[in-house]
Amino acid sequence: MQKFISYLLLALVLSSACTNTTKMNDNPLLGKFDTPYEVPPFDLIKPEHFAPAFKDAMEEQQNNIKQITANKELPTFANTIEAFELSGPLLKKVSSIFYNLTSANTNKELKTIAKEIAPLLSKHNDDIYLNLALFKRIKSVYAQKDDLKLTQEQHMLLEKKYQSFNRGGANLDTNAKARFREINEKLASLTLQFGDNVLSETNNYILLIDNKEDLAGLNEGVIEAASKLADRKGYEGKWAFSTHKPSIIPFLQYAENRDLRKELFNAYINRGDNNNEFDNKEIIKQIVSLRVERAQLLGYENHASYILEQNMAKTPSTVTDKLSFLMEKSLAVAEQEVADMQEIIKKEGNTFKLEAWDWWYYSEKVKKAKYDLDENEIRPYFELNNVVDGIKYTANQLYGLTFEENNILPLPHSDAKAFIVKEANGDHVGVLYMDFHPRESKRGGAWMSSYRKQSVKNGKNISPVITMVCNFTSPTDDTPALLSFEEVQTLFHEFGHALHGLLSDCVYESLSGTDVPRDFVELPSQIMEHWASTPELLRYYAKHYKTNEVISDELINKIQNSAKFNQGFITTEYLAAAILDMDYHTLKSPLNDNPNSFENQSITNMKLIPEIVTRYRSTYFNHVFSSPVGYSSGYYAYIWAAILDSDAFQAFNENGIFDKETASKFRTNILERGGTEDPMKLYEKFRGAKPDENALLNDRGLI
Repeated sequence: MQKFISYLLLALVLSSACTNTTKMNDNPLLGKFDTPYEVPPFDLIKPEHFAPAFKDAMEEQQNNIKQITANKELPTFANTIEAFELSGPLLKKVSSIFYNLTSANTNKELKTIAKEIAPLLSKHNDDIYLNLALFKRIKSVYAQKDDLKLTQEQHMLLEKKYQSFNRGGANLDTNAKARFREINEKLASLTLQFGDNVLSETNNYILLIDNKEDLAGLNEGVIEAASKLADRKGYEGKWAFSTHKPSIIPFLQYAENRDLRKELFNAYINRGDNNNEFDNKEIIKQIVSLRVERAQLLGYENHASYILEQNMAKTPSTVTDKLSFLMEKSLAVAEQEVADMQEIIKKEGNTFKLEAWDWWYYSEKVKKAKYDLDENEIRPYFELNNVVDGIKYTANQLYGLTFEENNILPLPHSDAKAFIVKEANGDHVGVLYMDFHPRESKRGGAWMSSYRKQSVKNGKNISPVITMVCNFTSPTDDTPALLSFEEVQTLFHEFGHALHGLLSDCVYESLSGTDVPRDFVELPSQIMEHWASTPELLRYYAKHYKTNEVISDELINKIQNSAKFNQGFITTEYLAAAILDMDYHTLKSPLNDNPNSFENQSITNMKLIPEIVTRYRSTYFNHVFSSPVGYSSGYYAYIWAAILDSDAFQAFNENGIFDKETASKFRTNILERGGTEDPMKLYEKFRGAKPDENALLNDRGLI
């Protein structure tokens, strides 16, 4: 009864919003977008438009479903599978805009709406996938699949629609369906709260410095950025550092004050674990336990088995075996890295033992000693606009694409830029937004998403509208945005995702672009990182921001020679997070332990050395806990895809990094095909063989 009252109240909220706040013809979300390329009219959309738009959108899809189930004709691929695929266009449109904004430009109003909408969307989704009449029609078409003469893409659409009902609870009995609904509703709210808590913890903390001597070791750009942050926080004349990556990483790399490095580092790793209103430990216990219960309701041993069934890896044991093998390799290298840093500590006359908050600081000293390479020496060559020119040039050389900045299109935020993407012959490909710098309304990290995915409807190609969102070093009054090389690689990475969305050439939206298995989706992004450090490309985009001087061959050689530097640490901290994810989601019973205790036991079991902290501790592990599914049981995907991308880039090394024929094969077999075929088959069509994992081990210096 309480649940019914809750839904009724939320429905009244939405109904009231629709009646009192805006009329349908005043709501820009409800009609056709009267903008170039029909991009969202961001300048017209207000928070109060979303609640009534969601209400209308859910009603529209419910009516679409009723039309399918009321059809008296025998179920066919067209009147059932395609009709279901095309249902709810307004909900897709409204959802894409809303959730992109709540990730990149949120506010109190949007957060409130998200909490109101989450249970309604969960119920709406369950109403569809627990609809017996609809499932009966889909099952009828599925039973005829071998006789229907479907295209490869149609066959995959049918398979995925059928499996989505099996995995969505359609075969459960009445009581189990009721519990399934409750679990989904609760997970929708819990995961939303988890992400909000991490963002609040990140925004609420600053390390405030009032003694200039405590800034020793930091360059002027970092100091100026800290001064500006302090001014924004109301502390004029002081310096502030946050746990946003562009602030914390330079501090950990160069600040000589070890105590302050420790303080800032601990603030970062304790987000969501401060026993305050934003604490995530109890939320984690509930999320993990509910996922176990849901998986077992559906007949799976655990959540990981449920997730991995649709990935390339297929089973938890396949993943855990691979992670364990790689961890053994990377730990051996990381232990040597510790020894190298400890030796420098000793040479400097210190006796303390290297700790986790020392790693960035002393690894920079090792890099300088071994390779004569200082991050501050190369950063002036990576001015943001020049690096953006580099990614555009790469896409042009590989695929003939051009990117024209457009100053007329409405923007999702004033910091964003819009580009019109075209083929070499001038044909329109899509629209690409880029949003580069951190702000309090944006969650941390970097990602690619879409406001509209590519598809074909009524014989007309629907072009994609893609967004890349990052949190890079901001410009200061005296200097433009100068990126670290890690940020350069991140930009190339997200651009790879963007190309996957832009170059999609599929019929069905649910199969297009990045709608592929989680452990395949990182291939297009991670292969792009390889181009960032190639000498040919560095000579094109790496130009000193003051003199426009092209980066020297000497510095290029240093970058090349140091490519395998610190890979023990980088790989080990990543693998630790991937193993932690799998440990949570291979549980067969509810999580009763405190997540900190569980995490500590996981770290002990994987034999992680104390000088390295898992890349994401549980309480801020957004990848796996800030959405109902997200990367849960899937954080391993980055290393799985790394095996693919290292092997795939060998094809370019063998034929030329801008070889048109190789690029064409990668485009037609990987980027264009989305999720229309088994990913390993697509990979083999491109490469001619299965991937060789030795390419990854060689790339990272792990053998």
